Amino acid sequence: MEVLKFENPDLLHLLWGVIFWIIFFVWTVKYKRYLLKRFGNLEILQKLMRTYSPQRRNLKYALIIFSYIFFVIALANPQIGKRLEEFTRKGVDVIVALDVSTSMLAEDIKPNRLEKAKHEIGQLIDLLEGDRIGLIAFAGIAHVQCPLTLDYSAAKLFLNIMDTDIIPQPGTDVGEAIKKAIPAFNSEDRKHKVLILITDGESHESDPLEIAKEAEKEGIIIYTVGIGSAQGVPIPVYTKGGNKTGFKKDRQGNVVTTKLDVVTLQKIAYQTGGKYFLASSGEAELDEIYEEISAMEKKELTSKRFSQYEDRFQIFLILGLILIVLEFLIPEKKRLKREWRGRFV
Repeated sequence: MEVLKFENPDLLHLLWGVIFWIIFFVWTVKYKRYLLKRFGNLEILQKLMRTYSPQRRNLKYALIIFSYIFFVIALANPQIGKRLEEFTRKGVDVIVALDVSTSMLAEDIKPNRLEKAKHEIGQLIDLLEGDRIGLIAFAGIAHVQCPLTLDYSAAKLFLNIMDTDIIPQPGTDVGEAIKKAIPAFNSEDRKHKVLILITDGESHESDPLEIAKEAEKEGIIIYTVGIGSAQGVPIPVYTKGGNKTGFKKDRQGNVVTTKLDVVTLQKIAYQTGGKYFLASSGEAELDEIYEEISAMEKKELTSKRFSQYEDRFQIFLILGLILIVLEFLIPEKKRLKREWRGRFV
């Protein structure tokens, strides 16, 4: 099975230029007809121009349009995946659930809790070797941002777009994040599963400890990373342009503060045989989590991908050049057949 993709898909928008060419050629035909009418009687002129062929003219216009289409496709560089490879590696399945609620915008950790967490996750992905990685974003609800994959570069792309506006429902539901992670793992296994939960720990919805018990039954080990401080800090409010306008306030006008819920995160981790870590400026906690993962029993993980793509722009470039040459060689005038009437007639 072959898969077609374009290296520069944005250039395909140039195909809208076909409309311009059609309008231009229609205008050219009408303008020439207008000039002939001004020159004299159109019927007489057409009889005098018996060698001129509108069909050949239209053919030349069509060749120009199709050559333009082929040149645009060549610029976009179509590529065909020639080989589907199956990669087999030994590792464990790791899902990182990241809190993207507005409380993660608190600036007790610079530049803020969310950016600090994303940087640490990126560092963790760089450390992985053979382990599948998945991402979950959660606030009032949870969403699988990136299913388990061995494609670390793709995981980083999904990580980069995780922000506080990616989950429409406000709040922080740690239990929902754990619940969403359970089916994201392979249900047939009862081991080789790691959930890394990064949050400020202030869960205001479901009971995360009860759901952590369900995760334990599925063989999921949860490592929790608390990010923030135990003292209450205000939550900054930003405009769409990224300018800070103040701090979040309740209905009474009091500044809302957020603080790290260490106890809940510790209980979640201990329930599943994991550990709790406090995010530090040196990021030593992720190194420790990676060491824990590396020491686990590994399983064979398989993934398929088209590992080799071959350029096919040459085909369309050649076709475009052939059509241009044909357009140049085809004359607009046709040859008239002359009847032989004798030498002196």
